[in-house]
Amino acid sequence: KNDPEFHEIFKNFAFGEVFEHSTLSEKDSVLAILASLIACQSPKAFKKILLSALDKDITPQEVKELLYQSVAYVGFGRAHNFFGVVIKVFDKKGIEMPLENRSNTNPQNRYEKGLEIQNRYFGEDFIKAMKENTPEDQQHFNRFLEGYCFGDFYTRDGLNDQQRELITFVFLSSLGGCENQLSGHTQGNLSVGNDKEKLISAITVIMPYIGFPRTLNALAIVNEIFK
Repeated sequence: KNDPEFHEIFKNFAFGEVFEHSTLSEKDSVLAILASLIACQSPKAFKKILLSALDKDITPQEVKELLYQSVAYVGFGRAHNFFGVVIKVFDKKGIEMPLENRSNTNPQNRYEKGLEIQNRYFGEDFIKAMKENTPEDQQHFNRFLEGYCFGDFYTRDGLNDQQRELITFVFLSSLGGCENQLSGHTQGNLSVGNDKEKLISAITVIMPYIGFPRTLNALAIVNEIFK
């Protein structure tokens, strides 16, 4: 209303031109954009897109899983506000909360289950070498990865392996400054069946929200891994 000129430019680009160069499904596009907006700290844009996409392109359970997994990558400090946004959107849509519990681990097996996923995504040799090269006083971070990141979140129902690695790739691309982790999860995407075309499509649809520098950094890593 107050700046129709910018609105027209951005709308034509973000919701028109970029999708001409993406092969992502509607669901994966929505997941990627919502993941990017969490990392970019854009709750108003997140709410607007979620309201439009909910029950049409994405389910409440998928939104919940996206939100849960974001905590491991952007941190609760960044994710916290989006829990409130989701609660308000669900309430407006008449979605009863809490949603069904979709956890598949318990305190006794979360480390084991998380390690199984790490090995499947990145290879046993890589994970073993990572542990062997970690100083003794920092080994607890490897345990956090096993039990918390992969054990508590990746083992849950609601999103499949391809979707989970895709949104992780988007979190890291959108945050910026996470090139080492982005390189690892580019390889992880390849391991679960997300090819180069899919990752380039994901970068394409989030480009309007993260800008050119982070876009080009992500592209450089994808090109290096798939060389």
